Amino acid sequence: MKRWALLGVRGLAVALWLSAGAIAADDLDREESRRVRRTHIVEVVEQVRDSVLNISATQKLEFRRSSIFGMFDEIFEYPQTTSGSGFVIHEDGYIVTNDHVVARSTDHRVRFADGREYDAHVVARDQRHDLAVLWIEPDSPLTPLKLGRSDDIMLGEDAIAIGNPFGLENSITRGVISALNRTLQFNENTVYRDLIQTDASINPGNSGGPLLNAAGELIGVNTAIRPDAQNVGFAIPVDHLRAMIPEMLDITKLYQVEFGMRVAGAEPEVVELQDGSPAAKAGVRLADVVTAVDGVPVTRSVDFSIAMLGRRAGDTVKMTVSRDGRTRQVTVKLTDVPKLDDAELAWRRLGLRLTPLAADMAMDVGIRRDVGLVIAEVDPRSHAARAGIRPGDLLGYVGRHKAWPLKKIGLLLQDVPADAPVDVAVYRFNRVGRRRSRVEAIRFDHRLYAR
Repeated sequence: MKRWALLGVRGLAVALWLSAGAIAADDLDREESRRVRRTHIVEVVEQVRDSVLNISATQKLEFRRSSIFGMFDEIFEYPQTTSGSGFVIHEDGYIVTNDHVVARSTDHRVRFADGREYDAHVVARDQRHDLAVLWIEPDSPLTPLKLGRSDDIMLGEDAIAIGNPFGLENSITRGVISALNRTLQFNENTVYRDLIQTDASINPGNSGGPLLNAAGELIGVNTAIRPDAQNVGFAIPVDHLRAMIPEMLDITKLYQVEFGMRVAGAEPEVVELQDGSPAAKAGVRLADVVTAVDGVPVTRSVDFSIAMLGRRAGDTVKMTVSRDGRTRQVTVKLTDVPKLDDAELAWRRLGLRLTPLAADMAMDVGIRRDVGLVIAEVDPRSHAARAGIRPGDLLGYVGRHKAWPLKKIGLLLQDVPADAPVDVAVYRFNRVGRRRSRVEAIRFDHRLYAR
């Protein structure tokens, strides 16, 4: 009996030894299998994992309840949560996404793949190019994506899209670059040009996420799909983003501070300089390359733009610039931009004299006073006049923005190029009997003009 027990113990030991050997062999096989399966796609995903995020936004949507006569009785707002994607562009918490992801929304929240969540604030938006910059206050420096180039993209090369399609967080799709320089027209007033086309699956929720090449470099910002076609998606080229960031973060537009210079390019090179501006008076010259701001090194144009954020009139900025191989120090004192009167700006750019909606008129037609602004006068030379707009009409929207209050219109018009198409919504209240009961909506492509 003892002999059989001894054999049993020995047999168990041998079995355990063989099993351990098999497990070790399995581990080796598994590691070898993982090594073989570790493609460049896997490496890119691991490389950018901490730089891509999901964005949720609460939008306030309006709807109108009409009476049987077609009159506006009441306007309601209700919240709707939408989702999109974004990516880190600067380690201090700056994020890029599409403008339409955050347009007409209030609360924004971002979530990283590791579960970290932060409230986000909109820093700048560009509706025309469908880009927006957000800021979060991270616990530690973030990892920005490396910006690639658009001018060396090859047809047929690998393309990787990461985003939040249909709310499915951190989804990865792979395809190829299908075409370049595509034009996509959504309606009469919304046209995207020079888009990258890819067959990497892009769906609702991918908007604002990155399109990457096989080196893990950002080559585009995913922005649109063709709903009538499968696996046809589009992205804004990274070179457009690189060009737009200095404009979007321009302190003159953001804070009404006069600086007088603009940098662009892979390095923060001075490409525009206004005569008589604070920068010109301080000794800045065209083609200078900024290497530091207030002692903090800058190596990219985005570094310079972010270093300037928060500056106000009266502040001094100490810059180190490289010129002809030599380093120079310049000190720029910022000043206020001469402020334009909002009402005068609306007249100059839209050809419209605008006034608030009177309480009795609002009550007469059954709407709130903050729905829009009443058109008191129309310049006969303006596009508005040619579109049939007349005094007494109500300006409801300029672009995606509600035309109220007047100050908001003034800020919007300062940022829109003179030849840019803007979708303008005007409402007309036609009298039926003793009351204004029928509301007629007029929309037209209004190109702003300067006189």
